[in-house]
Amino acid sequence: MTEPRTGARPAVPAGTPGPGLRAHPPAVSAARARAFGSWYYAEHVLRVMNSYRWTILASSVGTPVMYLFAMGVGLASLVDSSGAGTFGGVSYLAFLAPALLASAALMAATNEFTYPVMDGFKWRRVYYGPHASPLGTHQIVNGHILAVTLRLAVMSVIYFAIVALFGASPSPWGWAAVPVAVLSGLAFGVPLMAYAASLTEDKGQFALVMRFIATPLFLFSGTFFPLDTLPLLLRWIGWISPLWHGTELGRALTYGHAIPPGLAAVHLIFLIALTVLGWRLAQRTFARRLGG
Repeated sequence: MTEPRTGARPAVPAGTPGPGLRAHPPAVSAARARAFGSWYYAEHVLRVMNSYRWTILASSVGTPVMYLFAMGVGLASLVDSSGAGTFGGVSYLAFLAPALLASAALMAATNEFTYPVMDGFKWRRVYYGPHASPLGTHQIVNGHILAVTLRLAVMSVIYFAIVALFGASPSPWGWAAVPVAVLSGLAFGVPLMAYAASLTEDKGQFALVMRFIATPLFLFSGTFFPLDTLPLLLRWIGWISPLWHGTELGRALTYGHAIPPGLAAVHLIFLIALTVLGWRLAQRTFARRLGG
């Protein structure tokens, strides 16, 4: 039998905490989960997003560059030469940029609040593990929303930086369009989260949402032209669209688009109300599906 060398460390079983590390007692771990469970679940969602971070980064940079280059160098030159004064005395690019910023947040929120929610309940059932721990259903909902909010914020900051480089945000208050865009995405995405949580089978509902709800909102929310140029028969789509409300606020912030204070308050209240309503419905639906 070989004698151990002098000064050699004894073998340590795998998984043994290192020096100075000690597992928390169950009561302490449970108390921390109850206090910070939303942040713990948000961390989990962010780690999942990290697996496709290059896709997020590419879309966050590539999409605005392509849109703004096409609109700023191509279409905008034609619109500005033939429609001077149509867009409140600013270039077509400046008119368009806040709408593209809010649209990007809305589309990203649509992706993050549909299939990942179905995945949590049906395919990989990732909601059931955290629910078996001291985390409450409301913390799972809150954590998911927190993580998506952070993704929308990072994406919107990158998007706005590119918008500013194109000279499409002349106002010093233009940066405030970033939280407005994030709120616009949540106002559409969080109610969609509640709807996704209510589904037990994927029968193409999310594809229908993209084709018949998200896309019409993108086209008929004053994105490419003022809403009041549309026929009254279509104008109502913008009135109920989070994208239009967010775009109008964004235009007021990025280039001083004139909005009466009362109407600006209506825009903001509408976005907040939709987000809160969706959040409460999501909590109720998650609690019903997960059993409390």
